[in-house]
This record gives sequence, structure tokens and C-alpha cells, in this order.
Amino acid sequence: MQQFGPQMGYDRAITVFSPDGRLFQVEYAREAVKRGTTAVGLKCVGGVVLLVDKRVSSRLLEVGSVEKIFQVDVHIGAASSGLVADARALIDRARVEAQVNSVTYDELVGVEVLAKRVCDHKQSYTQFGGVRPYGTALLIGGLDHGGVARLFETDPSGALLEYKATAIGSGRGEVMELFEEKYSSDLDVGGAIRLGLEGLFVSSEGRFDAVTVECGVVEVSTGRFRKLSSEEVEGHVEGFLDSLPKDEVEDGSGGG
Repeated sequence: MQQFGPQMGYDRAITVFSPDGRLFQVEYAREAVKRGTTAVGLKCVGGVVLLVDKRVSSRLLEVGSVEKIFQVDVHIGAASSGLVADARALIDRARVEAQVNSVTYDELVGVEVLAKRVCDHKQSYTQFGGVRPYGTALLIGGLDHGGVARLFETDPSGALLEYKATAIGSGRGEVMELFEEKYSSDLDVGGAIRLGLEGLFVSSEGRFDAVTVECGVVEVSTGRFRKLSSEEVEGHVEGFLDSLPKDEVEDGSGGG
């Protein structure tokens, strides 16, 4: 009789539990996220900051065509890591949910409500045959009623957690160590952007400059999400790099 390993049959097209209670398809989806570009999110006094290292691998690529930070509603933004096409599908779903809430209740959707609806949709793709889990994680940041900043991390399983500061994608461990050491809840927007850039810097595997960085901010002062222009990003990146010891910039690592 042919012998099969304990995993055989439990990681095929249908997501089912293995005898030890694991869902291999969900674990594989998490691996897709771990191999994705680094994205970070931080809550601060002025709102929520989202940053992504786009990891542009070719000088022939039009950098503007690589999009990892999205506007979901006027007061909510999201950053993705993992499969880009899956992220776009989830962002489209999130935008529809936001508009349905607006039409139904005549008010902006709550950040937690939206995050849970996205996660409910992701979780449903872990239950049925003929579908696969989404191979992407999202950081969803925004302002609730009263200008309260919220930041949620969504998992391919459909689980979600709220953070003060977090990271997804490759290099998450190094970034989280940095945030554990240096994050403070009294950071302003500029300070949060700088700490986020430091997180991307310690996790970067290649070139680190303004071309590879995308940044979005949900500001308490305006109550709106906006993506920073390339000139604004360049100013923040140059200011951050100028503050580093020269040997760290040349080595391309933050020593973290």
C-alpha cells in the first residue's frame, strides 16, 4: 500500500482541517504575505500613517503603476502586502461596503465595522471547496466618529487585530522589534512617518529611496485620508537618510 505523509490530502484544492487541526491552504496564504513587500502602519496624535516599500526591481518599470496604498473612503486608507491582484479585489470589496453603509445609514462607515466586514469576506473563503484564501494582508487605518484614530491588521484567515503600530510582509519581525523599542503614542505625524521609514529601512533588502516608498496619512485636522505626493515623500526620506550615520546609509541597513 502506498504510504502518504500526514500532510498529503489536506493541502489540495479544498480547505479542510488536517488531523492536527491545521488549515494548510491558510498557512500557504500567510506565506504569500510573508514574501510580500513590507508595509507599516502607526497611530499618532495627528491620525494614522501608512507606509509601504514598493521594492521596484527594474529601472524599466513605471513606478507610478505600482500601487500598494489605497483610499477606501474619505476617512479610511489601506496598505497591502502579498498578492497584489488579491489586494485590489479586497479593496474594491471594502469600497463597496463603505458606500453601502453610507447609502443605508447616511453616515461614514466605522473603521472597525469595515475591517470586520472585509475579514468576514476573507474568512468565508476558508470554508468552501473550489475557492482559495486571499493571499494578502491589509492594514486598514482611519478615523472613527469623533476623530479617534484606529488601525487594524487583517490576516488571510479572516482574523483581525487592532494595533498602535504594526507591520506586515517581509521583515515584519525586525520592524516589530524596532516599534517595540521606539514607538510612543505621543508621536506627531512627522515623527510617525520617520519611525515608519526607519522600519522600512531596517527591513529593506535593496535600494532605499523616495522612489520605492509610498505613504498615506489619515489626518485628524482634516478628517480625511490623502496620499503624499512624490515631492513630500522625497522630503521625508531625504530628511530621514540625512539623520543616519553615514556608514549605515552606505551599508543599506539600519542595524536592526
